[in-house]
Amino acid sequence: MESTSVHNLPVTQTSGTPLVGGDDSHPDCAIHISEWLAALPQLAAIFSYENSEIHFKQGNARFITVFRSSPERGYVQERVAKEWRERVIGFIQSGRDSESFELRRDGKLGPEYFMCTLGRLPAAQGRAEHYLFTAIDRTSERTIEKNLRRELLSDGLTALPNRTGFGEEIDDRLANGSWSDTSQFGIIAIDLSRFSRVNESLGPMAGDELLITVAKRLKSSLRQGDVLARIGGNDFAIFARLNNGLSDALHIVQRIKEALSSPIRLSDLQIRVDCAIGCALSLNLDDDPDDVVRKAQAAVKIAKRTGKVEIYRNGVLKEAQRRFSIESRLRDALAQGGLTLAFQPLIHLQTGEITGFEALARWNDEELGDVSPVEFIAVAEESGLITPLGRWAAYEAAQALSRWDAKFGQALPVGVNVNLSPIQMARDDVASMFEEALRYAGIAGNRLTAELTESAIIADPDKARKLLVALKGLQMPIAMDDFGTGFSNLASLHSLPIDILKIDRSFVSTMLEDHDKAVIVRTILSLAESLNLKVTAEGIETQALALALQQMGCWQGQGYHFARPMGENDAFDYWRARWNFETI
Repeated sequence: MESTSVHNLPVTQTSGTPLVGGDDSHPDCAIHISEWLAALPQLAAIFSYENSEIHFKQGNARFITVFRSSPERGYVQERVAKEWRERVIGFIQSGRDSESFELRRDGKLGPEYFMCTLGRLPAAQGRAEHYLFTAIDRTSERTIEKNLRRELLSDGLTALPNRTGFGEEIDDRLANGSWSDTSQFGIIAIDLSRFSRVNESLGPMAGDELLITVAKRLKSSLRQGDVLARIGGNDFAIFARLNNGLSDALHIVQRIKEALSSPIRLSDLQIRVDCAIGCALSLNLDDDPDDVVRKAQAAVKIAKRTGKVEIYRNGVLKEAQRRFSIESRLRDALAQGGLTLAFQPLIHLQTGEITGFEALARWNDEELGDVSPVEFIAVAEESGLITPLGRWAAYEAAQALSRWDAKFGQALPVGVNVNLSPIQMARDDVASMFEEALRYAGIAGNRLTAELTESAIIADPDKARKLLVALKGLQMPIAMDDFGTGFSNLASLHSLPIDILKIDRSFVSTMLEDHDKAVIVRTILSLAESLNLKVTAEGIETQALALALQQMGCWQGQGYHFARPMGENDAFDYWRARWNFETI
């Protein structure tokens, strides 16, 4: 078969006019508007706007079922008709081609939500402009969103608002409530003091049960319009409308105390709920609620220390912020070696010899400057940093003795006193800590004296006795600090392995002017003698005080009269100068 290339085929010019077929060559494409609407998967309808009125033309079955309650009444329920009408007229007058909005209506099973769209249809000659309305049912999606939001804003255990939900509830009350010119609001913060003990002793299930019961009782103490929230692990807060200022807040506090006064039964135990309560009041309704909540929390921290209901005062939040800064900086200082020890001499009052030094923590921070030990030790105890701080002091004091021995060429005839916090005694293995400090430094136990307060012993006498016996096993002397300011039981004092009583400076510093203080000092000296204990007097700031205590037979003293606390090298030089003087 002979092949022919397509390039060789003849090409002829055709007419530019399309061919017209017969009447039966094309199907009928005319589709009625109702069929177009029926084909749409969403609710759909067509409207017109004539003579300032909206007229329903046609709608699909989905639209009729949902939006048309009856042909006579119109196309939407009365409750949403006004909003819908305003939306449609606004769209028509805007000149835009399309618009979307959400419509809410009340259904048989609750609120229903629809995402609606409006669009313009091409205008036809001789008729008004028409508009296409469509709506997608978003009720299930909104229900899911609502449930998720409820979970986000509420506490899963008590079903109360959480911290975020509490803020939103407050904003809603302030925005939508009816408030007079003299009204203000207050925040009452509540901290369950012994919650951690319940968790540790009875387990988390009991802790959860306690929280649920407390939440119910607190809720029973609320007035109409008050909001209760759980804003932390064992922290609750109440938003209260105050028409009479502080008196209203205190009335609510009294109701809270009454609600929590009776014990709560957990398992077979009756648990008494102790709480710390702090209040903060707004100055006016424009106050930032979050700021008032922070002030209430600052007040409750003070209430935990004082045991009383605390009302926020100006400056308290600043103090709380400083305490937070101190905690943060102290944590870094402990990790990076930012603290130092100062040493205050202990003087034998009969001979003038230096018998030892008391080690005192000192901190100079590059941001905070010189921070008082009274301030940073309180923060350390509150934050739990007292344990690493106490360990650092014990190790550093032992190492200082070791360095002094190396300088002198032999063991110095002095020791160092190290203070023990009651919190460290309760949480740390203090005996092992001292054993390690002595072993690493290579010094004898009798050169490191542990100073502890009466309150540390009274808090848990059995545990304190075991600790003291363990320290005596290391040959360490034991001194009871601030003696006379606590409530020691003399019988237990006699049974404890204590070597030294330290008379608090509050008795010593004014004993020459105050006869009662002098009597107390003499009594302590007499008691110590009968118990075969040595006595150290603190706060000796004048020669007259030193001579008076010497005449009373006091063994040892310390105070500014002899020397202020000094650095490690200065302390060694001070001892060497006095030692040389005494030996000559």
